[in-house]
Amino acid sequence: MTPKRPKLEPIYPTLFEMENLEKGRPNKKMRGSDSSRRLSPALMFGVALVLRAGGAQGAETPIPHGTLELVAENQWVTPGHDFSLGLHFQLEKGWHIYWVNPGDSGEPLRVTWQLPPGLSPGVIEWPAPRRLGTSRIVDFGYENAVTLIVPMHADSSLAAQPLARLGAEIKVLICREMCIPGKTELSLALPVKSQRPAPDPRTRDLFAATRKELPRPAPQNWKFSVDDAGDSFVLAANVTPQITQAIFFPLAEAQIDNSAPQILLPLAPGFRLTLRKSDRLLKPIERLKGVLVLSGNHAYLIDVPVIKRGARRSNSGSGIQEIQYSMGGT
Repeated sequence: MTPKRPKLEPIYPTLFEMENLEKGRPNKKMRGSDSSRRLSPALMFGVALVLRAGGAQGAETPIPHGTLELVAENQWVTPGHDFSLGLHFQLEKGWHIYWVNPGDSGEPLRVTWQLPPGLSPGVIEWPAPRRLGTSRIVDFGYENAVTLIVPMHADSSLAAQPLARLGAEIKVLICREMCIPGKTELSLALPVKSQRPAPDPRTRDLFAATRKELPRPAPQNWKFSVDDAGDSFVLAANVTPQITQAIFFPLAEAQIDNSAPQILLPLAPGFRLTLRKSDRLLKPIERLKGVLVLSGNHAYLIDVPVIKRGARRSNSGSGIQEIQYSMGGT
């Protein structure tokens, strides 16, 4: 049986428990939550904060200890031209939300889209996360302000119309010493025009700054290997320039011990990074996927085969599609 992971104890139900209460289903234990914990429907309504926002640019909508805004990169939608939306969070000091792999506690946000025919969402583009929490419990997520970019596909058959309404139901867990689930409904109205799309000057800088924070594929001439060394993984890299700082964020949960020190050994050229295995990792893994943040806060996506120590094998960083996580529709 998989050991129970440490968890920040929420004072309210988890996002999954919220869904069950809304649908009248009994709750099951998930991620260490206490299934005996219940809230009345009236209190749940107060905690969930179901609010709506609309307009050509979505208004800032309150969530627990912060605001959330749905924004568009372009001024209008053009059939046959893909575009991007952004979920822009502004959090109070000390509060955070979670990355796709939340770490030792928490849950990533969940999005359900309501879109007109001819529009469909892509996978969320997550900026590189930060290590949060304590020496015993380490989470992966974001503090202060963060924008999650969501690519959108506009089919060539999309009909021109004065305004197309794009809606999203967001469920998100906001944590400090305690965790509070928030739920909100956002909407954005954009014209659909046949002319070439034009950037929105109000959001141009926001999207440009966010894209600089996105992990990118590692250069083709960088070589990586991962050795299974029994109680740890050893990530070796042949890279330039010399690396003095390195932090690895695994895409999947329960692969490494998040709270254990990641031991960096600089080499010429490259480095070795030793990652202690999680005690909840019960079987070997074939590949180690995640985000590697190096000196200067440069973040790279890697996807490397795991081999037994002593074998010689290397692989370059892989493409972004395998690393991202789809949050469209639940």
